[in-house]
Amino acid sequence: MSNTVIIGTQWGDEGKGKIVDMLAEKSSAIVRFQGGNNAGHTLVVGGETCILHLIPSGILHPGKICLIGNGVVLDPEVFLKEIDALAAKGVDVSPERMMISKKAQIIMPYHRLLDNCRESLKSEDSKIGTTGRGIGPCYEDKASRIGIRAADLADPELLRSKIEEALIEKNALFENLFKAEPLDTEKVYQEILPIAERIKPFLADASSVIQECRKKGMILFEGAQGIHLDIDHGTYPFVTSSNTVAGNAAAGAGCGPRTLERIIGIVKAYTTRVGSGPFPTELFDANGEALQQAGHEFGATTGRKRRCGWLDLVVLRESARLCDLTEFALTKLDVLSGLDEISICTAYEYRGEKIDYPPQEQNGMAYCKPVYETMPGWKEDITEVKSFDELPQAARDYINRIEEISGVRVGIVSVGPDRAQTIVR
Repeated sequence: MSNTVIIGTQWGDEGKGKIVDMLAEKSSAIVRFQGGNNAGHTLVVGGETCILHLIPSGILHPGKICLIGNGVVLDPEVFLKEIDALAAKGVDVSPERMMISKKAQIIMPYHRLLDNCRESLKSEDSKIGTTGRGIGPCYEDKASRIGIRAADLADPELLRSKIEEALIEKNALFENLFKAEPLDTEKVYQEILPIAERIKPFLADASSVIQECRKKGMILFEGAQGIHLDIDHGTYPFVTSSNTVAGNAAAGAGCGPRTLERIIGIVKAYTTRVGSGPFPTELFDANGEALQQAGHEFGATTGRKRRCGWLDLVVLRESARLCDLTEFALTKLDVLSGLDEISICTAYEYRGEKIDYPPQEQNGMAYCKPVYETMPGWKEDITEVKSFDELPQAARDYINRIEEISGVRVGIVSVGPDRAQTIVR
């Protein structure tokens, strides 16, 4: 099989974890290439639910190599909690198969504090809806060249000096801007030391490991969030702090772009968004409530209720052109069962014009009105359907229309949360 990139085509929460888990079986290695523990992948295998925030979903497949790439910002405490939880379930999470790039950036306690201090200072209208996990401040330190890398955890003297350097600026902000207590270098250092000792065995040259794994089989690259949360191409400023587009899989993992051969865009059969930001197809009626309830739309990381709306093909067109998608994996199709009618947004009305792609101006999407096409719904329970031809005609028509409008083939259809509830066309 071809080396494959899995990305979300909307605002995250599309069900990437399940598809990664499904494809991991045929992979030699699974690599997480961006983001941090501000994302959550929910997996259901044999009726048992497992939520992962950092560790690649492929860890549930025995013998597969799992890597956290250099493009990830790693909270070592969260990583170790996930390691311990998986080990308690009998999952092999030994350093021989679970590795962290030595170049990955480390989220420190002061990053989380800074994240929350900033958000609390903003008015309700200007809040980004950050998870408060310290993701943005960690990426800031990376760009400012004062970040702590995973490899630094193995060098106590360097680690302490870097903490001291970082706190010069952070403490000035805490004391003078946020009116908070400054952090003590020695206290932060002593807090991270035992964590660093546990992390050290997992450190690796991820690029070298990927190179060797390519000789053995397919590499699966796992992204977090969604394309429209990309720091460059998303609904800025209501975005995440990293590049979520498929092209970043190479930079965030440590390999060449020709390694990326198959790019699967995960798309929920409707649209959801967590936190602030424009959402043209958002529903505030009974249909929106029905989608929220039937889809159990609560964030895997924060538990926040997700905003729900009809499928937005304008958003998907943009994702397709930004990522050169080879196919879609359509998830949560079963949630639409029982609706009399289903609407699809095929274009926007923006400043008196009809447009097929999102406006490029900051917050331009907030002024877009969706242009809808309505299709018949279906009443049948499709959770036990095993093939495309067994789906109700209305469900097949819905999928076919998505393909016609987007120009991207739907190669995978998920009709339920379990690994087995998946149709491959």
